[in-house]
Amino acid sequence: MTEATYHFHPNVSLFNFTSLSPQERITQLTQELKQHNYNYYVLANPTISDFEFDQLLKELESLEEKYPEFRQPDSPTLRVGGTVTKEFPSFTHIRPMLSLGNSYSQEDIRDFDRQVNELGGGKPYTYLVDHKFDGASLSLHYENGVLVRGVTRGDGVSGDDITNNVRTIRSVPLKLHGNDYPASIEVRGEVILFKSDFEAINQDREDKGLPLLGNPRNTTAGTLKKQDSAEVAERPLVFFAFQLETDDLKIDKDSDAMELLQKWGFKLSGATTVLNSIDEIIPFLDEWEEKRYSLDYEIDGIVIKVNERELREEIGFTSKAPRWAIAYKYKAQEAITRLESISYQVGRTGKITPVANLEPVWLAGTTVKRASVHNADEIERLDLYANDFVKVEKGGEIIPKITGVVLEKREAGAEKILFIEHCPDCGTELVRVEGDANHYCPNEAGCPPQIKGKIIHFISRKAMDIDGVGAETINQFVDQNLISNYADLYGLTYDDVIQLEGFADLSVKKLLAGIEKSKEIPFPRVLFALGIRYVGQTVAKKLARHFSGIDHLRNADFDSLKNVPDIGERIAQSVVDFFNDSGNVEIIERLKRSGLQLEVVEKSTRSDLLSGKSFVISGIFSSQSREEIKQLIEDYGGEVKSSVSSKTTYLLAGENAGPSKLTKAEKLNVSIISEEEFLKMI
Repeated sequence: MTEATYHFHPNVSLFNFTSLSPQERITQLTQELKQHNYNYYVLANPTISDFEFDQLLKELESLEEKYPEFRQPDSPTLRVGGTVTKEFPSFTHIRPMLSLGNSYSQEDIRDFDRQVNELGGGKPYTYLVDHKFDGASLSLHYENGVLVRGVTRGDGVSGDDITNNVRTIRSVPLKLHGNDYPASIEVRGEVILFKSDFEAINQDREDKGLPLLGNPRNTTAGTLKKQDSAEVAERPLVFFAFQLETDDLKIDKDSDAMELLQKWGFKLSGATTVLNSIDEIIPFLDEWEEKRYSLDYEIDGIVIKVNERELREEIGFTSKAPRWAIAYKYKAQEAITRLESISYQVGRTGKITPVANLEPVWLAGTTVKRASVHNADEIERLDLYANDFVKVEKGGEIIPKITGVVLEKREAGAEKILFIEHCPDCGTELVRVEGDANHYCPNEAGCPPQIKGKIIHFISRKAMDIDGVGAETINQFVDQNLISNYADLYGLTYDDVIQLEGFADLSVKKLLAGIEKSKEIPFPRVLFALGIRYVGQTVAKKLARHFSGIDHLRNADFDSLKNVPDIGERIAQSVVDFFNDSGNVEIIERLKRSGLQLEVVEKSTRSDLLSGKSFVISGIFSSQSREEIKQLIEDYGGEVKSSVSSKTTYLLAGENAGPSKLTKAEKLNVSIISEEEFLKMI
């Protein structure tokens, strides 16, 4: 362990905290939880259970809520997110984030070595080699050891400031370990999703009838740009550091920089190695071409860098890339196998997803039996016939994809594969809406996979969060004809459930208590739980806030819905279609009778101090999250707007406030106030 390691008993806090002041206990819990985070996410060596960690975190959250003035800038509670950022401000990189030149042949690597020797004037040098991660590049800025900014690569010159989202990544230190770091540093690295975590996310989505995500790389990039940092916190993103930049410390070798990063609490790949010559690099490339499939994350090559930093300066750069570094790219592996059949899966929305069943073939470290073909258009594009021999690739994809057909192996008289016309589960004729690439089964109330998928979505944690009920339980309930929609859950009795296999007295009571407690879930989450197509969490919140109750929403016509900010025609039509279905209306009425929260419960404001005043919020704040500041404005009778206009009363500007908002506020003579001025105001 490094000198920055804290020593705590694995199951209890270090001190008898009952005698501590709130400030002391907050400090103690912050340090303890930081160490447990580091043990788990960086060292992969947890020393307490998830339950014990959660209990400590809940205690810290409770104390910080009561004593916000004592919350530390690196508090682990910042990891859970909750800040919503509609526009990510642009940030110009202090040093451009250049790309690397790519090579696919070992002869190119030898040419690169000859160039390094020539441009370096024959001076001795070594190489630092590491994995080339297949993820999303990120730049982290630290001032006096504290994370102040996280920026995407963007176009290499400037990127998006996504600091609130970066704070949720557990392997990113919010405060550097130790005390020997320079005043200002920049750490660059890659954010990835482990393959096992990606598979778990897709399994969860499949259970809920949601479309599957394509691959870990795209999922990572999309997650980093989510507007709600709480959603980012739900994804187990991992940050691997590979570059340190600072003007406040002389570093002779890049390998020394890597040691410093590890000492300060960053996660390294474990493959970072110093090699003395090109003759050592070639075997290293060959070794990892095979070993990469045993990793739990995707790499698409090896990065090779001159280790000596002074020599790097002499070798220099082109306009696009450094001359002292190169990326050796591995080719995506491809296999040829026979297409045995196409099967079709039905999601909770009725979407039909075709999957190719293959004769098992070994590819990229695993036996491949299935491949994605996405939709009818893809089947037509590939021009698939029965028993075709197909090319299958696994380049970054968890579910491999078919890239083509070996036409010379096609059987004479083979039948062309046509997309099905009827649902594989209930036999209903499929429909395809103009402009949508997918086919759907319209039999929402009678198609078993849709019935199960909708109820599983309804009970999920982000929706009704019903304790004691999972996907297997729902499948069992539906198969036993106990329920056929989510309203039926609220009519279940002890005698209904106790007779089922796997249930005992305590588990039945827990399930029924969870169902009863779900009646306290607020209206926006209930609306999300209903599973209206295209109505996700954010849309549900907007609709709930605008219409205030289910009856107003049900009676809204297409134009009224479309006029709600950020609600487009597709969402508006979907909501109209949902409430035009008499079966859905009957279910809503039953949920009402069961006592669910189907109206917004207005919170009484603390005062009308800000009545008649409108605020636009921009930037990062130290004392509260953006969501908390928004709530304060509303609690005091004010109104929060998303964009600056001539009617805006104040632009509340935090650190890194959006330049466009500041410029517009100045142009329109809108008062710009700081966080401190706002807090004094209330």
